[in-house]
Order: sequence, then C-alpha cells, then structure tokens
Amino acid sequence: MDLKEKIVSSFLAFEDSVDLDSSVHELRSEAIKKFEDHGFPTKKEEAWKYTSLNALQKVDFSLFPKEGALDYKEVKSYFLHEIDSYKIVFIDGVYSSYLSETTHEGMDICLMSAALTKPTYKAVIDNYFNKAVKDDSMTHLNTAFSKEGAYIYIPKGKAPHKPIQIMHFSTGSEAAQMLQPRNLIVLEEGAEAQIIERHQNLTKNEVFTNVVTEIFVAERANLDYYKVQNDRDNASLVDNTYIDQKSNSVASVHTFSFGGKLVRNNLNFYQDGSRIDSVLKGITLLGEKQHVDHYTLVHHAQPNCESHQDYKGIYADHSTGVFNGKIIVDQIAQKTNAFQQNNNILISDKATVNTKPQLEIFADDVRCSHGCTIGQLDEDALFYLQSRGVPKKEATALLMYAFANNVLESVRLDALKNRINGIIADKLGVELGFDV
Repeated sequence: MDLKEKIVSSFLAFEDSVDLDSSVHELRSEAIKKFEDHGFPTKKEEAWKYTSLNALQKVDFSLFPKEGALDYKEVKSYFLHEIDSYKIVFIDGVYSSYLSETTHEGMDICLMSAALTKPTYKAVIDNYFNKAVKDDSMTHLNTAFSKEGAYIYIPKGKAPHKPIQIMHFSTGSEAAQMLQPRNLIVLEEGAEAQIIERHQNLTKNEVFTNVVTEIFVAERANLDYYKVQNDRDNASLVDNTYIDQKSNSVASVHTFSFGGKLVRNNLNFYQDGSRIDSVLKGITLLGEKQHVDHYTLVHHAQPNCESHQDYKGIYADHSTGVFNGKIIVDQIAQKTNAFQQNNNILISDKATVNTKPQLEIFADDVRCSHGCTIGQLDEDALFYLQSRGVPKKEATALLMYAFANNVLESVRLDALKNRINGIIADKLGVELGFDV
C-alpha cells in the first residue's frame, strides 16, 4: 500500500476520532475526495516541475503518531528565548500546555482544536476557516486531516504586546511520522501582530510535515511574519500559506531556509482592496543534497497596490534551489507597482538552481519588474579582502553575508535578526565577529 492509499483508507477512522461540527465534517469529506481524485502533485504539473515527492510516497509514515515528551531545557535553544513572547507549542502534533504560553485576554492566542469544537469560536470559523485556500492537492490533504494547530484572533485595533512563536517539535516517537498542522490567523481592522513559525525534528527518524496556514489581514492591519526553516536532513516540509489582504493593509513574510531534506514553500498573496502593500523576502543557504523550492504568487486585483519580492539563495555541495515567482495584475488593477527579484550564488559546480519569474499583466498603467541572476562570488572582491589580510574562508563568508544582508535589514525583531545572523555564520563555518 502506497502513501496515498494509506491516507485515503485511514480517513474514516480519523473522522471517528475527532469531535467536529457538521460544516467542518462536510469540508473534510469534500477535501479527501479531491485529494483521492488528484493524488500527490507530480513533476508533470508546471508548478512542480523541479520538485518530486515520489521518494516520500514510498515511506511508511505513521499518520497518527504517539506524542513524545520534552523538557524545556531540551528545546530552549530553538525558541527565541532572548525576548518575552507568547508560545503555541506542539509535540508530535499534540499541544503542549507545559511549554506554551497562550492568552484570551482581549484576543485569542490558542489552539485550532478548541476553535473547531467550541461554540465561542463558531462565528470566526464560519467566516474564515478554509476560505482563503485554493484548489491544491496538498492543501486538500491537510484540510481532510486538520485537527490541531495555532489559532490567533486579534480584534479590531488590538496588538499583542509581545511576539507570538508557533513551534512544532518531532520527537521520533515513530520510525517515520507525518504531521498536518492547520493554522488560522485573523487580524481584524487596524490590528497588528508579529509571528515566528518553526518546525523542528529532534531525532534521526524521518518526518514529513504538510502544513496549511490561512491568514486574513483586514483594513489597516499590519502583519509581520517570519518562517525559520533550519531542520535536520531527515525532515521534509510542504508549507502552504494563503494571505488575504484588505485595503490599506501591510503583510510581510520573511522565509529563512537553511535546512531540511526537502522543503516546498507555497506562499500566496491575494490583494482584495486598494493601497495594499505585500512583502515577500527570503534567504536560502543550502549544502549537501538539500532541496528548497519557493513558489510565490501575488494576485493584484484592485488598483493602487504594491508588492515587493526579494529572494537570495546560496547553494553549496549537491544542493538544489528553485524559485518560481508569479505576479498577476488584473485589468482593473491600474497603478500597480510590483517588484520581483531572485539572485543566486553557486559556490559548488555540483549545485543547481532553477529560477522562473512570471508576470501576467492585464492592466496598462502599471510599474512591474522582475529579474533573476545566477553566478559565483566576485573574484576581484575576494582578492581585495584577502589582500587586506582577511583569510579566504572569512572573506568568502563576508561576501556571502553582504549578498544576503538587504533581506536581513528588513527584519524588525532584533533578537531574531541576531539569531539568523548566528545561523548563517554557523552554516558558513566562520565567526563573523559582529552583531546586527
């Protein structure tokens, strides 16, 4: 039995184990039928041309893994512990109250399972759950088995006084496990939030995470979202994020991809209003046989909006990078200003990059640009640093850091900026000798 057959045959047993109302039950039943019809995406699909999930489908993943146990000292280093924050923590897909710090004081920073089952949250679930997603087989799969994840609801004009960390840990309680977190984040009019998301495997056992995050950013709301991906080489991640923005809102997503065997980031922005600003930035630093695929979409559906995409990639050894960025500008979306840039450095002749910027513009009064570069380090700059007494290894690291620095400069959390700086230094095997 392959993975698809195992998933489909397990659906009824899963449905019997959860307590959900009829509307969610109908959504789940429809989703499993769509996944059964389509199956896992293949390289025959244009959007998945450079990424294959075939190897994962041959693994006997446990779909309902047992929860492991963790002490804070075992995972402290993965938290942004230098600052105070709310924490929503899951261990093998199960909520850990011991490691978490949630709140219901003026806002809800809590659990998806509670939101799906308690009448208190019904209005929000009815209005938002599964409303931003599009026709995608991995999203359908997650919807069918969605049970747990982060639920964040920030009412009109409110803002948490500290950042929110969403942490998913895998303990290796099974030889191989599959996790399907589902997050729902709603910022009402004028609300603000800073959120950090991380998935971390703690053992040598294999884990496959298929996560879906729906985000709604209402008028004049401001979202600052950070994804930190620095997992082990036995961890695979398919991350589907859907962001719906209303007029005068700002949504910014930074994706830092430093680890994992296979990572696929599907980041979709839908602008439903005027004077919207969407920011998508990322740094990818890979080695060995790691594979990261960034698939982005910004759909401009109304006039006088902006979007800014800037992704930097550094690839060593036999690693593979993919960037597939798409901008759609509807005919009504006049005065759109859309920018897209993807720059890559290959520091090994065995590394591979596939980049494909796309523009579909149906309006005539717009400013849209895109570009991509693939190259090596500047030998003249490297020679200059060495001539000033900087060893070659450190000079190479400094040039690569400078290459990615404009993305780091836009990180608004100093503690996170310093943490990312430390990860980059560790990946490059040098001491950069400064903080940011």
